[in-house]
Amino acid sequence: MKFSYTILFIIISYFLFNCNQKTELTIHVLQFNIWQEGTIIEGGFDAIVNEIIRTKSDLIAFSEVRNYNKINFNEHIIEALKDKGYTYYAQKSQDTGLLSKYPIISQTALYPVINDHGSITKAIINVLGEEIAFYSGHLDYLNCALYLPRGYDGSTWKKLDNPITNIDTIQKVNLVSKRDEAIDVFIKDAKNEIKQGRIVIYGGDNNEPSHLDWIEANKNRYDHHGVVINWRNTFELQKAGFTDVYREKYPNPITHPGFTYPANNKDIPIEKLAWSPDADDRDRIDFIFYYPDDRLKLNDVKIVGPKGDIVRNKRITETTNDEFIEPFAIWPTDHKAILASFSLTY
Repeated sequence: MKFSYTILFIIISYFLFNCNQKTELTIHVLQFNIWQEGTIIEGGFDAIVNEIIRTKSDLIAFSEVRNYNKINFNEHIIEALKDKGYTYYAQKSQDTGLLSKYPIISQTALYPVINDHGSITKAIINVLGEEIAFYSGHLDYLNCALYLPRGYDGSTWKKLDNPITNIDTIQKVNLVSKRDEAIDVFIKDAKNEIKQGRIVIYGGDNNEPSHLDWIEANKNRYDHHGVVINWRNTFELQKAGFTDVYREKYPNPITHPGFTYPANNKDIPIEKLAWSPDADDRDRIDFIFYYPDDRLKLNDVKIVGPKGDIVRNKRITETTNDEFIEPFAIWPTDHKAILASFSLTY
């Protein structure tokens, strides 16, 4: 029988085509400050579980993991999700935590919490053969300089005689915190992961605003009192090549301010929500960053949580163009969460 080179060409072409085909997977990343593990509000822990399920989150970065009463929070939440028919992976951590639908290869306390000055936890996660270096940050809440232009001390939250608007003074107070040390550790470590070919994603409550938000166009809004400032840590992240998902999707902070704090939690007395009761301290302090990679494409970003905020000790409903996924019932925290959807090619 005479062999046909045409048939051979077709067979080889078929296998080459199929070997080179790429598959796309959608992954949902949730950054979630859970306010002392959901213990501040009745039913808060169950609400955390329900929001993870409702948002179909694959990778979750938690802030305020405490392991109260010697109960491993990550084990607790894995079991609660398992009871509802969902499988997740996690390892014990403190202050920050990571939850994943995909196996965790390794986990480290990259910037361990010391005296409640913030932390960053890191995990290497295997997502169908692609390795993601996923980081969860909860940065130092003290020397919180965003309160100074609003007329409050950023460590005691006592009202000042006058707002502080000198940028050098604000930056000096900001750098007394441990936030910059934590971000510098992250950037150094992430660059090493990038060199190893891993995808890098960071989610965190940074307790510091974005330099992309405190701009000339809104210097007289939200009690900025004329301050235009390059907030150090988002500026350093951008300089190192990282992308803020919210500002990539919504570059205009006037139409889409993206406030994440203080959220109007209807089930909490207002005095527990307002740290500077005579000021408008709405800000975007919760973030998801990623390092641009051909395998990763940002699809969408939404705010998860109540549409309302706290302004001068009053509950208000926002009229911005931000897109919200509002809670069905209980919201477990005083922050809003950030949900980013990516396409992962593997």
